[in-house]
Amino acid sequence: MGEFLTATRHHLSEARERRRPTGTGEEERPAHKYDRPTPTVGDRPAPIDGHEASVILERARELVDPALRAAIESLPGSMRRIALYHFGWEHTDGTPSAGHAGKAIRPALVLAAATALGGPEARTAAVRAAAAVELVHNFSLLHDDVMDRDTTRRHRPTAWTVFGDSDAILAGDTLQALALRLLAQDPHPASAAAAARLADCVVELCAGQHTDVALERQRPGEVTLDEVLGMAEAKTGALLGCACALGALYAGAPEDDVEALDAFGREAGLAFQLIDDVIGIWGDPARTGKPAGSDLAARKKSLPVVAALASGTPAAARLADLYAAPCAQEDLDRTALAVEQAGGRDWAQLQAADRMARALGHLARAVPEPEVAEGLLALAEYVTRRSS
Repeated sequence: MGEFLTATRHHLSEARERRRPTGTGEEERPAHKYDRPTPTVGDRPAPIDGHEASVILERARELVDPALRAAIESLPGSMRRIALYHFGWEHTDGTPSAGHAGKAIRPALVLAAATALGGPEARTAAVRAAAAVELVHNFSLLHDDVMDRDTTRRHRPTAWTVFGDSDAILAGDTLQALALRLLAQDPHPASAAAAARLADCVVELCAGQHTDVALERQRPGEVTLDEVLGMAEAKTGALLGCACALGALYAGAPEDDVEALDAFGREAGLAFQLIDDVIGIWGDPARTGKPAGSDLAARKKSLPVVAALASGTPAAARLADLYAAPCAQEDLDRTALAVEQAGGRDWAQLQAADRMARALGHLARAVPEPEVAEGLLALAEYVTRRSS
């Protein structure tokens, strides 16, 4: 994916050409700076006028964290303590922690979409919506950790391992309610539509998680790629799409553009999940904060695994045998090798690139000028390049 951003810009440049008026008398416009090959640093594109993803994510944190903290500080003490721990802002004993609250991809998408369609003023107006999206994301993380029995997140013990299942579930419920309260109290004219869209998204998230749990009970050969792709769209794509749509709503964009941004985020979310599943198998624990091969140890029907099982190769048969037996630590390397030899890793990476191409087609409908879409483009690139 070393040329991912070059292809991204080329795709949007083509979309811009298609949207130009045609006919005689049109003044020829000079070549756009993003029509030229992308300069690189090593195997990565050079930073683009301050729009590199790390800068965008850091700015999003600076804007959204105060709103998040203020919302969490309004909670009753018992829920506040768990939430502050989960976000990395307190230790288990309640003393301040220098930890971080995650990458802020979803709130950054809200702000980038608002900026692309409405400029800096829309971005400022959308901060509360961005915080609401991040609260919903963390509600889902608290619940997922309980259901998946994950013991670490962001390089520290998960909330349920510290406070117990019931407290972690209740804290997640509280974050969801807090997100909707933020929007209900927002005087912005788009807040009601944003709250309704976010509530619909939560329903879709829960349905996706239900499917995920149900698939885990099925035998490896009984799960299809269409099922896991649909589940991934509901669990991951829905919230990224909602984030982009909320940014568009707060920019006052027309309905067609709101839907195009939602579709962009959904496809980008599928790419994100595909790469996340690759990281879940082959990621470095020092970067991911999770044990090596944790998804394989849990016998998750992740996208690379299901693709490998469906390949009909000898490696797929070996993988099916391994997945049918209880996990042994010494089998993790053999299982990861079987997934790779059956083509699961390559398929996931190619699918991620394909999903991003689809995402960019949707983005071009709403934001045909590449320079206006730079923030969204940088975030889209980030989700397919990240390693943790």
